[in-house]
Order: sequence, then structure tokens, then C-alpha cells
Amino acid sequence: MSQGNARDHHTKNGYMFLSGGGVKGGTSFRRTDDFGCATAEDLFHVHDCHATMLHMLGINHLKLTCKYQGRVFRLIDVHGHVIKKILG
Repeated sequence: MSQGNARDHHTKNGYMFLSGGGVKGGTSFRRTDDFGCATAEDLFHVHDCHATMLHMLGINHLKLTCKYQGRVFRLIDVHGHVIKKILG
């Protein structure tokens, strides 16, 4: 929580607003600690967020691949699960 050469405050918590695409209206997900600095419950990785957004667009994140340097990669690597708690 220090302000050094970079904007490094609240580095263990993020904020995102999603609407439409099947998201439950009025849903609040992921709670922080008393200081609002770190996630206290429902922690998820950025790959989970990407998998959820792809799911909301109707794209199967497990089958979405791209070829790079002769090898086929999944877009969100081998990680990522749809966050079903926020979907209606």
C-alpha cells in the first residue's frame, strides 16, 4: 500500500463493472478486507474473468485457440473457469 514510483496502491484488489450478457442484475461479487486493500472472499484469477466474458459472448473458452510459433495455444492458457455465481 505504498505510493512509490508506480501506482501501486490496492494491488491485491480490483474493480470491474459488468452488465448484460447474462450477468445477474444487482449482483455484488468478491468482498474485500476492512481496509478495502485485499480480497477477503471469492478470489478469482484474471483467466477466470476472461473465461466468463468469453462465455457471455457465446464463445467456448476451452476451444478458442490460436497458433503461435508452430504450437496451438488456448487463448486463456490452461487456466480459467467461468464464474457461475454472477450469471443469471
